[in-house]
Amino acid sequence: MAKRGNYHLESGGSIIKKWFLIIIMLIGSAILTGYLLANGFTWPFPKKHAQQEQNNAGEEQQELDPVKEQLDSLTLEEKIGQMVMVGIEGDVLGDDARQMIQQHHVGGIILFKRNIDNPAQTLSLINELKRVNSANKIPLFLSVDEEGGRVSRMPDQLKKLPTSGRIGEVNDDELSFEIGRLLGQELKAFGFNMDFAPVLDINSNPNNPVIGDRSFGTSPELVSRLGIQTMKGIQSQNVISVVKHFPGHGDTSVDSHIGLPSVYHDYERLKNFELIPFADAVKNKADAVMIAHILLPNIDPEHPASLSPAVITDILRKDLNFQGVVITDDLTMGAITNNFDLGEAAVKAVTAGSDIVLVCHSLEMEMLVINALTKAVEAGRISTERIDESVYRILKLKQKYRLTDEPVESIDIDQLNRDIEQVLSRV
Repeated sequence: MAKRGNYHLESGGSIIKKWFLIIIMLIGSAILTGYLLANGFTWPFPKKHAQQEQNNAGEEQQELDPVKEQLDSLTLEEKIGQMVMVGIEGDVLGDDARQMIQQHHVGGIILFKRNIDNPAQTLSLINELKRVNSANKIPLFLSVDEEGGRVSRMPDQLKKLPTSGRIGEVNDDELSFEIGRLLGQELKAFGFNMDFAPVLDINSNPNNPVIGDRSFGTSPELVSRLGIQTMKGIQSQNVISVVKHFPGHGDTSVDSHIGLPSVYHDYERLKNFELIPFADAVKNKADAVMIAHILLPNIDPEHPASLSPAVITDILRKDLNFQGVVITDDLTMGAITNNFDLGEAAVKAVTAGSDIVLVCHSLEMEMLVINALTKAVEAGRISTERIDESVYRILKLKQKYRLTDEPVESIDIDQLNRDIEQVLSRV
C-alpha cells in the first residue's frame, strides 16, 4: 500500500508539474501573441512585413508626380510652346493659327473682339481650336479679357455686365462674387477656360488713361475685398482668373499700349498701397498674375516690371510667396516694342521669372519670340531647369482645372441673359 500510495503521490506531483508548465506556456503564448498583434504580425503570415512593403509601395506611388511625368514626356520645342500664348487673326481658324498650334505647340490662345462676331461663330471657332490642338499632348489655355464694362469681348447678343467701378460704388461683397460667377459662367458656356480679370489696380490717379472705371475704386481695402470676391466667383465656374496688372498700374499717366509709363514709388509705398490687393489675392489662392509694362525706377531703373527680376522674382515670388503662374502683358504693346527688341524682351521676361509670354499680334512677332527663346536655351542663356520650372507650373494649373479639348455642343444665350438680368437688378 505504501508503494501504491507513493506512486499516486509521484503521479499527482507529475500532473501538477505538467499543468503548471502548460499554464506557463499558455501565458507565454498569450503574451507573445499580444506582442505580435500589437506590432502588426498575424499567423501564419508576417503581416508587419507585408504592411511595410505595402507602405513602401504607397510611398513610391505618392512620389510618382503625374505633372512631372507629363513634363518629362515633352520635347524642348513643346515646352517652349507651352510658355507662349498667342493671338490670332480673323473670326475663323486660319493657317497662321494652325501653324502655331500644330507645329509650335503653343500653350494658349487669346481672343479679342476681332475674333468674335456672334455666339454661333465664337463657339465654332473655339471648338475648332480645340479640335486642331487635340493631336497635341496638352490642352490649350483659351483666354480672353472679359472684365465687364468697356473691356468686354463677348458677342453683342449677351447683355453687358457693369464696370468694376460701378461694383465698387455698390460696395457689396456678395454682388462682386456674383459678377465674377457670371463672368465665369459666360466664358465656360463658350468653352473658354481663362479670364484676364479682375483688375486689382487702385484708381489713385484721376489722369490715368488706361485704368479708370476698370478699377473697383481708390482705396486698397475696397479693391482688395471686392476684387478677391470677383476672382473667387470666376474660379467657382472652373475658369482660371488672372489678376492684373502687377505691381499696380493705377498711378500712371501713360497708356502702356502706346508708351512705357513710369511710377516713382519706392518699395515701402508699394507694399503699403499698390501691392495690398495682390498680396491679399495670393493669400486667397490666386492661380495666375499678369505683370504690367511699367517702369519703377526706384525698384529697377533698367527693366519694366514685366522684364524685371526685382519685381517678379524678388517681390512677387519671394516677398509675396506667389507659387502660381506668371504671365506678361502683351509683349507687342508699345511699352515694349518702342523700347526693346521683341525677342530679347521675351528672353528677359523668362529669365526674370515669367512663366508665359503673351504675344497678341502677327505670326512674324510670334515666331520671333519662339525662336528667340529656343536660341536662348540652346546657347545656355536660359537653363533647361528654368524652362522646366515654368512648364511644371503651367501643367499643374491645367491639371488643377482639368482642362480638356472636348468641344462644347451648344449655348443657351437666353438663359445666360436671364441670369445676367437677375444680377443686374441689384446694381
